[in-house]
Amino acid sequence: AVIYTLRSLVDSDIPLNQGCLQPISFIIPEHSLLNPSADAAVVGGNVLTSQRVVDVVLKAFQACAASQGCMNNLTFGDNQFGYYETIAGGAGAGPTWKGVSGIHTHCTNTRITDPEILERRYPVLLHQFGIRSSSGGCGLNPGGDGVVRELEPLRELTMSILSERRVLAPYGMNGGLPGKTGRNLLLRPSGENGKFLEVSIGGRCTTQIKAGERLRIESPGGGGYGAPPSEDEK
Repeated sequence: AVIYTLRSLVDSDIPLNQGCLQPISFIIPEHSLLNPSADAAVVGGNVLTSQRVVDVVLKAFQACAASQGCMNNLTFGDNQFGYYETIAGGAGAGPTWKGVSGIHTHCTNTRITDPEILERRYPVLLHQFGIRSSSGGCGLNPGGDGVVRELEPLRELTMSILSERRVLAPYGMNGGLPGKTGRNLLLRPSGENGKFLEVSIGGRCTTQIKAGERLRIESPGGGGYGAPPSEDEK
């Protein structure tokens, strides 16, 4: 995360190698999140912790607003198969750019399975996959919007979500507003004209989902940069 951030901040093309970190000193307290003991239970360093470290370093340099700070890791399956994907969100805005919507940010570059392939190979229906409108933070340069992804299993499956930014919003910068936090929802049929009961399952959860139920992921938006224009300025 640190080498990625430093290479992003330096205005020249630097080869990716360990020498980039030679002038950097890390001072991290023992038994903390980034320096745990050998018997501490940790997970998600590459896909979640790294994103939050990027947020910290970029904020220290006042470089840009926070992006979604997460990769929204989703797995589902049973004793016959397993499937894993990561889900995009909103990018943070900066002094000369607006945040991009529906994109993976920072030190990740995974692509998601095409809907047609997903439904052909796995027992799920994809009901929705699109931009989560107005989830990016307002600002002179607004943050990018997150996405909405809603899946329905065709038979009972175990689904797990490992995600961040469900409580603390991606920060804005220089007067820009934060992006919206993400939400992970289990939708259960209520029996009333196709309506569903929304159950928040939190940022990290493993649960059984029955046929007819749905899992809805609303990924975080990016923070805005600069104070939003007033009504007179619009």
